[in-house]
Formats: sequence, C-alpha cells, structure tokens
Amino acid sequence: MLRRHTAAGRRAALTALGALVLTGVTTAATAAPPPPAPASTAAQTLGADRPPAAVVRAMERDLKLKPGQAAERLVNEAEAGVRAGRLRNSLGKRFAGAWLRGATSAELAVATTHADDVSAIEAQGAKAVVVKHPLSELQAVKAKLDKAATSANTRDTPVWYVDVPTNRVVVQAIKRPAATAFIKAAGVQDKGVTVRVSAARPRPLADLVGGEAYYIEGSARCSIGFSVTKDTQQGFASAGHCGNAADSTAGFNMAAQGTFKASTFPGKDMSWVGVNSNWTATPDVKGEGGQRTQVTGSVQALVGASICRSGSTTGWHCGTIEQHDTSVSYSEGTVNGVTETTVCAEPGDSGGPYLSGSQAQGVTSGGSGDCTSGGTTFYQPINPILSDFGLVLKTATAQAGSPAPQDNGASAWAAGRVYEAGATVTHAGVRYQCLQSHQAQGRWSPGATPALWQRM
Repeated sequence: MLRRHTAAGRRAALTALGALVLTGVTTAATAAPPPPAPASTAAQTLGADRPPAAVVRAMERDLKLKPGQAAERLVNEAEAGVRAGRLRNSLGKRFAGAWLRGATSAELAVATTHADDVSAIEAQGAKAVVVKHPLSELQAVKAKLDKAATSANTRDTPVWYVDVPTNRVVVQAIKRPAATAFIKAAGVQDKGVTVRVSAARPRPLADLVGGEAYYIEGSARCSIGFSVTKDTQQGFASAGHCGNAADSTAGFNMAAQGTFKASTFPGKDMSWVGVNSNWTATPDVKGEGGQRTQVTGSVQALVGASICRSGSTTGWHCGTIEQHDTSVSYSEGTVNGVTETTVCAEPGDSGGPYLSGSQAQGVTSGGSGDCTSGGTTFYQPINPILSDFGLVLKTATAQAGSPAPQDNGASAWAAGRVYEAGATVTHAGVRYQCLQSHQAQGRWSPGATPALWQRM
C-alpha cells in the first residue's frame, strides 16, 4: 500500500485554513469545450460531452494524444459501454468479455464463444472475437485461485486476474516455480492458466478535496477518495489499509477532521471516514494545478478505457484500465476484486480517487514502480464500497441520504442502490435490465437513461 508517515517538519509547515471541503479536480467554469461531433445520449448521461479541461490536458500528456483526441475518446468510451452492455445481456452465457482499443477508443471488441453471434455483434458496431472460454468459466477458475490464496503462500505470486482480451487467467509471479505451486494448490493446472514472470511486487499506497491529504492518528498520510453521505453524516471513502475503525483523522491543515466509521483490509481495501461539522462534502476532486472537476456518477468503465487518478503525493496522472476483478497479494494479505491500471502512484497516494471522465471508478489501493520511471496501480472499485457500507456518492446533482437496501433479485428500482450489469428491476410497471454497473441516482431512472437500462 502507499501510505506515507507524517514528518514533523511537514506538519509544522502546514497552515490552518479553517473549514475544508471534500473534493477533487475542475469546476464547470474551466471545462473544455465539447467535441465537435454531436453528443450521444450516453455521452450526455455520463457527462462525456463536456469533459473538464484538467482531465483533457492530463490525458493528452499521459496518453500522448493529439489535440481533440481526448474529448473524442471520452465520447467513444461512453458509447461503447452501452453497446457492450446490450451485447452482454443478449449473449448471456456465451459472453466472453469486452474491451476498447485505439488512441480514441474507436474500436470496441466483444468476445463470444459461438460463431453464430458474429453478425449480431457487428450489427452493434463492434468487432466480434470468437474464443473458447466464456467469461463465467474464466471467473470460476480465478475464484479457485482466490480460495487457494487463503491458505497458500502467495508472496511470490502477488497478482492474478482474468485477462479478457487474451481469454485466459493469468498468474503474475516473481518466480515461475511459485506460480506452478499456486496453480496446483488451486487445482486449476489443467485450466490453461498462463504464468507471467515479473519482478514487480505491488505494495499498498497510503498517505477532503478528492486527492487531498489527510492524516491518521498523527502517524500516517493517505489521500481522500470521494465524498459520501449516510443519512445526515457527511464523509469520504478511502482505502481500508489507511486506518482502522475508530481511528481519528486530521485534514491537510492538521485540523481535527473525523473518524473511520468502517474499514475492511485485507480481503477488500475499503473504508469511509465520517467528518465533523467543520467539513463539507462536495462532488469535487482535485486535479492538475489544483483545479477541480465534479463527479457526476459511478458508471464502471470498460477494459481499455482511459482513467485518471489524483493523490496527495504525485497529483494528477492518467492511463488506461488493464483488467477488472484482479487479486493482489500484499505482505498484509490478499485483496480481491481490484482493478489494474497503467497509472503511476507513490506512497501517500493511497485512498485517492480514480475517474473516467466525470464517473467515479475507485480509490487507490497499491501498486509498483513510481511516477518517474512508470508503474502499475490497483484501485478498489467505488461501487462495492458504496454497497458494503450503505453510502451515497456525492455528485454534482446533490444526491444525498441513504440508499435503499440491496436486493439482487428483480425488484422495484430505487435511487441510491448499486446495480450490477445484468440486474433486472421494475419501474413504472416496466421491467428493465442494467447495462452498466453504477449507483442509481434520482435523475437516472430506467425510462430516462437508455445508456444505463434496457427495456425488456
């Protein structure tokens, strides 16, 4: 994990600035102009048609894009999520994953296990890829590795995941014999698991504007993730390894801030801090140059999509999503269900926010490398944090309160509930199926958001 210990000299240099906000990147006043092409319904719903200037600049810098390509890419990614969701629902058990390619994410690839599906995939403007294993089968293999990790020594096999584009499960190992032993312990040696040898050994990254510093029990520093609410209590989401329940926190100015209300680590890497009345939750995240961008939702982005991160050590950096549902073995224990990215980070960045456009994706868990030579990071997805702790993400539409109780079956749609892709609900007497994982908002009712819901 990337957790930085407090230095007395740094503490003395901090200036008390009074009441503080929980935020993160760019205001509407600094937003870049919309792309020249007409915005789609999906782009409008997700705010991809009006990207913040700080996001665009950082994407151009870190992804080496030409002027105009960043804005085009964000619109393409919003569109692709809808098409991928529709195809996931229609292919059912034959679905084998979806991912994006190209400088502007212009190519959406969707995999199936049946050649008869090619024409239906191409009709949605996607490239069809016929593979051997459905996604559900690969996920079952990974689940066996997850189970084996509870008793096996995974120090030299720190990462394992489903690699959707190659249609295989991968174990990343420091030494190949360690991977062989881990695969055998899981009983999946005949399941085509691939070994990737790498010297990288991820560690957690710990050190209320999203991305702004906060201090734990006067001895460590982490970064604020996203502002949240629970009933009338305001606070922020962060990484679990940053602190334990009841630990006290101080803000960037060392003023008393709040306490950890709940924390999970290892297994998952999630926590949330309830703040005192001197702090106000906002939908902002701190970006490049101290500018802020507003969070508008938590729609999960596809593999290959662009993503940017804010942290109190290294600031604002961008990259791409490598794969979801990754397992990482830190020295403190294994964390499952994180997402791997090409974004760099360093100690103190832990807990900070990841966004795709204006959509919250997760909080920094750990990684390897640094922002000088480059590296890999992992984030804890935000939607499971909201669901597990019963939190409501603070967005630009001033959503607040507490979510309705989770219900995995078909039931009435409710604002504040986290819905996974494929979930079914009823609303105004009509059944709908979820296209993209997200926390529902009042303005995102199924009938009004075809980018998120498909009428059945």
